[in-house]
Amino acid sequence: MAAYPMYQIEVRHERLHKYRLIRGTDKYVVEQKASAQVRAWDEMCERKQAIDSARKDRERAAQEKESKKVLAQEQTAEARQALADIENTLKHTLDVNDRIEWDSLLDRSGFPEPLPTPPKFINEPPEPLESNFKYKPIHKWFHRFMQKLREKAIKEARDRFVTDRANWERAINDIKIRNEKIAEAHTQEKEQWESERIIYEKKRAEKNVQILEKKASYLDGDPQAILEYCDMVLSNSQYPDSFPQEWNLDYQSETKTIVVDYFLPSPEDLPTLKEVRYVASKDDFNEINVNESELNRMYDSLLYQISLRTIHEIFESDQINSIQAVVFNGWVRTIDRGTGKKITVCVLSLQSQKQEIKDLNLENIIDYRACFRALKGVGSSKLHGLTPVAPILQLNREDKRFVSSYSVVGEVDHSTNIAAMDWEDFEHLIRELFEKEFSQNGGEVKITQASRDGGVDAVAFDPDPIRGGKIVIQAKRYTATVGVSAVRDLYGTVMNEGATKGILVTTADYGPDAYSFAKGKPLTLLNGANLLHLLEKHGHKAKIDLKEAKQILADNKKEEISNP
Repeated sequence: MAAYPMYQIEVRHERLHKYRLIRGTDKYVVEQKASAQVRAWDEMCERKQAIDSARKDRERAAQEKESKKVLAQEQTAEARQALADIENTLKHTLDVNDRIEWDSLLDRSGFPEPLPTPPKFINEPPEPLESNFKYKPIHKWFHRFMQKLREKAIKEARDRFVTDRANWERAINDIKIRNEKIAEAHTQEKEQWESERIIYEKKRAEKNVQILEKKASYLDGDPQAILEYCDMVLSNSQYPDSFPQEWNLDYQSETKTIVVDYFLPSPEDLPTLKEVRYVASKDDFNEINVNESELNRMYDSLLYQISLRTIHEIFESDQINSIQAVVFNGWVRTIDRGTGKKITVCVLSLQSQKQEIKDLNLENIIDYRACFRALKGVGSSKLHGLTPVAPILQLNREDKRFVSSYSVVGEVDHSTNIAAMDWEDFEHLIRELFEKEFSQNGGEVKITQASRDGGVDAVAFDPDPIRGGKIVIQAKRYTATVGVSAVRDLYGTVMNEGATKGILVTTADYGPDAYSFAKGKPLTLLNGANLLHLLEKHGHKAKIDLKEAKQILADNKKEEISNP
């Protein structure tokens, strides 16, 4: 399989306490999926707020007993509908066409910003005319006998006109200047608007080209495109807001098999309210919940339905006959009753061929457990007990670069200068340390073929659904400050490997530019002090003396030159 550059976006919703890591080879498709997920969560949050608001409004309005009876009936209807939705989890999808219409992903929206409104120019005042009555001389009756007063009145009238004319001309000149500025500002606004519109339409066209290219890749049977298509199908599947809806996918092109690691709801995620009664004598509401046995039955049925529904959706959405089998591994995050620690366990696993699902009449299934057993599914008789089972087929973690490892940490003591170790021993030491770290949660660490510097030195597989996934680890046995270029290289490797995180470990320290670049990215930088602390955490002591290490390494290099 060809290597594809990978992009990823973490999306969170604080109020719903939801998180999802979206990955893919097309930046624009990933961005669109991330935006769609955020919109879906926002809508989900709005629905919840609307429901809560409506409930509070009803409660405030329920002042009279009759109103409270109606309120109890409404709440009962809502509770029963929620329970009915759980019971009909599989049937909910049977009337839905699960195929993705690629053209529906195309962005056909127009530029959202409105065209700048026409400018409002300042009106010019009317021009003063000497013929206007206000500029006529004001003659008194006695002016006919006094010529000087008559001439003075004429002069005053003329002066009024001259003054008003001069003021008008100044005003006209000022208004013209201001109107020119208004017109210029409007022209700039239009040019800015046009520029932003062109950029918007260019980006929209680029996104659409990427989507069409992804469509072409899918129709050509590209394995990565098939994976991303299936991811979109599962993303479109609607479940109650409290369900995790998280998964990991793998595609085996040789056998046309999709492996789904699906995170199922825990028993606590199910609704339990069955009925609300208004007790008039106490002026209070009495909530009646489903009993424990009924809840357990409902939970087991739900998990069987989700497994069948997911497999059905993947098969039904397959447009190019690229999937002949689906392996569904159902995982649940829960609390270990013995240790009180959070754990993630696989509680059921089901492998099904396409024809097997086609031969089923999913609409008429009554006993979902019997159907699951008939398909040779693996799981305990009581799924609500969350008894772990081994997945039928797990996500592929094989990598031809992985090589055999050997132990180093046992030879390390307080006199060992880690900064002067053989570079290959140093990489195996790092592997051992992180293996101890990740093994606490069932993870594993594998080292890759020796590369001296750069690339992937080790890969960790952490099963934790929140912090876990594929983690790239690079080890730098340096005696000088690590610059930003090494951190950039690690980030590029994380993207290319499709990893969820990158860890860079060095015996030295990092420059400010390195820490600045790593900020806000899925990168962790561990310096020499952090490394010694990690060693001590797992029961080993060593030292880092950079000055001594420089001398030892220099002497070793001289010896290599003198003894080729």
